Amino acid sequence: MDMCLSSTQPPRSLEEAPSSPDDWLKVVEEKEGALQEGGIGGPPGDSNKIESTLQSLQTFAPTDYASYTQEHYRFAGKNIVIQESIESFGAVVWPGATALCQYLEEHTKELNLQDAKILEIGAGPGLVSIVASILGAQVTATDLPDVVGNLQYNLLRNTLRCSPHLPEVKELVWGQDLEQHFPKSAFHYDYVLASDVVYHHYFLDKLLTTMVYLSQPGTVVIWANKFRFSTDYEFLDKFKQVFDTTLLAEYPESSVKLFKGILKWE
Repeated sequence: MDMCLSSTQPPRSLEEAPSSPDDWLKVVEEKEGALQEGGIGGPPGDSNKIESTLQSLQTFAPTDYASYTQEHYRFAGKNIVIQESIESFGAVVWPGATALCQYLEEHTKELNLQDAKILEIGAGPGLVSIVASILGAQVTATDLPDVVGNLQYNLLRNTLRCSPHLPEVKELVWGQDLEQHFPKSAFHYDYVLASDVVYHHYFLDKLLTTMVYLSQPGTVVIWANKFRFSTDYEFLDKFKQVFDTTLLAEYPESSVKLFKGILKWE
């Protein structure tokens, strides 16, 4: 069965989209009711955890862009609907994300994703985190404050009732307050995922600092990127200085390269 919560109803247009936290809860209740009436159950989950996730929607409301589109993808045997907007870089699925999803899908057993703890940097509209969650991982999806609302919307509609672990959403500004929000004593990740986070912007050093900070013994960074500018290759050189780096895959048709990095420990 390839039906997740999001597929019980057709995608809503912008006019039909829930506009308040109470509306979000009504939509979820309607969809869960439809699933129960149809005899469709998801994997066993913690109802308190689901309730907590729903309540957290009150914190992360989607940004009120002038227009959204509903884009369709298929990974891990599921139809995935992503709400995107061209008004923000963080609300669009970029080529590196689809390449990373393909890699995760094709190497699920090799990567041992079942119950793996994963943090995604710059999750954007959430496709990679959704796929990792459906494949069985315990996912924390992060991005900037103005992005996490739409990110959370997409995660909820595509993972509720079809993922063993509901993904968590957290704000993360690269290089800022890392110890405060992600104390090393409390957080350890098997994988740190990132896709198309490197392009022509002024925060590349902070991005690398964040990747290094989140890497502890046993953590693997998997980074997919479409290489467009000389700055992309300059970042790769810096990445190789601090991470033992392996080229995992290359997609010439989209100019995407996918790397594995393990932090060099002195």
